[in-house]
Amino acid sequence: MFTENLFTKLLQLEEGWIVESVETDFYEQEIYIQIACVLDQLEDDQTGDLCRVYDHAPARSWRHLDTMQYKTFIKCQLPRIITSGGKVKTVQPNWASGYERHTYLFEHVVIDLLQASKNQTRTAKLMRCGFNVVNRILHLSVERGMERRNHSQVLFDHLSIDEKSFKKGHHYITVLSDPRSGCVLDVEENRTMESCKKLFNKSLTCEQLGKVSAISMDMWKAYMQSAKEHLPNASIVHDRFHLVKYINEAIDKVRRREVKHHHELKNSRYALLKNPENLTDKQRIHFDAIADANYEVSKAWQVRENFKDLFSSGKLNAWSLFNQWTTDAKRRKIKEIDKVVDMFNNHVVGVVNALISNLTNAMAERLNGKIQELKTVGRGYRTFTNFRSAILFFNGGLDLYPH
Repeated sequence: MFTENLFTKLLQLEEGWIVESVETDFYEQEIYIQIACVLDQLEDDQTGDLCRVYDHAPARSWRHLDTMQYKTFIKCQLPRIITSGGKVKTVQPNWASGYERHTYLFEHVVIDLLQASKNQTRTAKLMRCGFNVVNRILHLSVERGMERRNHSQVLFDHLSIDEKSFKKGHHYITVLSDPRSGCVLDVEENRTMESCKKLFNKSLTCEQLGKVSAISMDMWKAYMQSAKEHLPNASIVHDRFHLVKYINEAIDKVRRREVKHHHELKNSRYALLKNPENLTDKQRIHFDAIADANYEVSKAWQVRENFKDLFSSGKLNAWSLFNQWTTDAKRRKIKEIDKVVDMFNNHVVGVVNALISNLTNAMAERLNGKIQELKTVGRGYRTFTNFRSAILFFNGGLDLYPH
């Protein structure tokens, strides 16, 4: 009797629910706690009416937290009531959902372990349960968190949209995030206009879409067209990280072209692409030698540095300073640089907005790093559904726990 009373208190059962018996299997190291409802009437959770207990559902078991080193299971025949409408309804207990096979406390600990390990297989091993159980809890908690997220009370004035590789080959996902909170709003498969449309419509209300003032992105055509269509009042801001990246790629192409004729350019890639303040002593010596030789690659490097200076030149002169930069870059007659300048001119509004606005995709790039970590730890994801749930579980800022 002492054991039954102890478990009744530990489980914090509602009035009228008792622990009938506690059985122990010492060979399997398992404990089974039998719970029963002794009430003749129970409340309908939808109407609040007291309804007569009609009968009891077949016995079910739920995995609970371990007792000492013993796996613990709760067993119960849930009561069924006849509602005021004449329907038979199964009453849900306070320790678990009648549709799952684990208790809320077990789910709570699994979520904590997942957050710490970021690995479903390792979590399942620590909890001594199957991988499918952990995977099911991950999906359930994300679904619960997305339903609780109240976007109507949040003003998303700035957004970031970026791509992330999903599988080998040209298989991508599109990630919409809030740079202010650093949270992923949602994820959609592919990077087409249709996927962007789904992403905007399911992440924000019509009112919120109209209040977005700026969105940061790279120069992917589908992203720009979708933003113009669904965010009528938003300025497109091309991320400065990607802008500088385009120039860096041009610099490296110039280096690879010139290294065939100038062997001193060999192994100079990082000396040219690194920020000057981050160069090692050896790289700095190498770079100074290249700069003094006046190669085309050193001129291309100067074009990049001039472009980076535009970000600190003030907002008022952004247009005129950008025009001066394009004129200077074209004057150097470096074909790789000319292609980048032409691309920037084709997207001049978004580029100048990047010079004027403080909005960047820096937070989105950090999120990309975290998503890559998930892929590495999980050794990849076979389905988009699993990948999306993992991203939102760890980076969605969601309320995951069962209440």
